[in-house]
Amino acid sequence: MKILLVCNSKIPVNTYDDAERVLWWLGKALIKLGHHVTFLVKKGSRCPFAPVLILDEKTPLDDQIPADTDIVHFHCTPGSPVAKPYIITQHDNRAEAGTLDPNTVFVSARQAAIHGGSVYIHPGIDFEEYGTPELHNRRMYFHFLGNAAWSGKNVRGAIDIAAQVGARLHVIGGTRVNFRKGLRITLSPSVRFHGVLNPEGRNAMVNNSKGLIFPVIWHEPFGLAVAESLFFGCPVFGTPYGALPEMLGKTMGSERKPHVGNGTVEAFYCDMGCLSVKKSELVEAVKNADAYDRVKCHEYARAYFSADRMAQDYLRLYEHVCAGLPVHADAPVLAETPDDKFLPFGA
Repeated sequence: MKILLVCNSKIPVNTYDDAERVLWWLGKALIKLGHHVTFLVKKGSRCPFAPVLILDEKTPLDDQIPADTDIVHFHCTPGSPVAKPYIITQHDNRAEAGTLDPNTVFVSARQAAIHGGSVYIHPGIDFEEYGTPELHNRRMYFHFLGNAAWSGKNVRGAIDIAAQVGARLHVIGGTRVNFRKGLRITLSPSVRFHGVLNPEGRNAMVNNSKGLIFPVIWHEPFGLAVAESLFFGCPVFGTPYGALPEMLGKTMGSERKPHVGNGTVEAFYCDMGCLSVKKSELVEAVKNADAYDRVKCHEYARAYFSADRMAQDYLRLYEHVCAGLPVHADAPVLAETPDDKFLPFGA
């Protein structure tokens, strides 16, 4: 199959942007499976394993798609209609109400439900980029991984949890002084900020961590940080919002079943970590981080979050669309514009 992957960004990226990294890993995995992949991306892009075409946003897309393309896979919103079979992966949550394209694919079941859809494919990571985890080494600290500048990621909550436990926290993806939010300075001496590390630095940091503290206060569409951390044997201590419950809930070797209140999960305990809306419950779980089985966390990530599994899932969908069938029989609809309030996270 000849597949065109489209994104209105440059590749590769050195940041933690999900769409571009998933696009890259998907292309590699599809080629490994014997398919022909071409990228249509912004000027300045390069790729050692597939041809790169430069996206011209002023030119109709149909004029930029090679004639022999079987399917076009957008990882952004198309700027114009296309005649070829296509799908669109919705990586982010929409900010405004409206109808989505019937060929929209979501990145988690929860994200699909929020947008009035049902078809989703969990992203996968390329394990070759992460090296070999040291699952039996001595670990002395915890980590937070993500865009700490954005309040929805709740790095403040992660810092509070670590402080109550008396543990060190390494923040990967943020700085101590944040000028974007006014002059915000985090003074806690037990926290170290690293900014955006290169892949080698990130891997080394996570490979020596006891666990990921990730108390997001928005509906996380997926959360690559969760999959990456599990790969290195790190249990996850976070909130049960967005995709996190389904990411940890693929096996039910749980001490407690998820507790549901008001239609949403309030607490979830499993072999891969703990999710709770209560800071006190996460503090207790973090105190017992050494009780989690790192090997089990690693094997779980390999079983469910590989780029190879993602590519196979997308190939089935490509065949479906190339047969003339839409992804969704009825176009997904986000009925109401989301408000700007963050989700509860209390004592």
